[in-house]
Amino acid sequence: MKREVLTWDEYFMSMAHLAALRSKDPSTQVGACIVNSSNRVVGIGYNGMPSGCNDDEFPWERDGLTNETKYPYVVHAELNAILNSIQNLSNCRIYVSLFPCNECAKAIIQSGIKEIIYESDKYYDTDAVIASKRMLQAASVKLTKMSKTVEIKVELK
Repeated sequence: MKREVLTWDEYFMSMAHLAALRSKDPSTQVGACIVNSSNRVVGIGYNGMPSGCNDDEFPWERDGLTNETKYPYVVHAELNAILNSIQNLSNCRIYVSLFPCNECAKAIIQSGIKEIIYESDKYYDTDAVIASKRMLQAASVKLTKMSKTVEIKVELK
């Protein structure tokens, strides 16, 4: 009897989703998983406050004056995964649940990652994502959209 197993893409995207569950952002939880050419995880991250910054002392709002929102403070999942990596990232691929913004695209390009596998592109029409795609294409970073959404179920007791 043959049992269905996860593909590598499903497996690593599931890890990105699991990492996203660590995010305390009430509106958007994003996770990222960086994998080398041997299918070994070399970095993982989620969107959250920088180390040493208490999540409860910084804002999580989406609207308002800039310094009263999350935007100037939160480190995105992709950048956290890059900063948490355990090796040189040249020729690695990154799995991310949400297409990277322009700031993360710069870090991805600079780190040497050669492919982005993503699920959602819900901000495709924003200036940040338009700029991101322009830079990624210019740097020959391969963009692969997952054909189906990966769901994980975690029950915390």
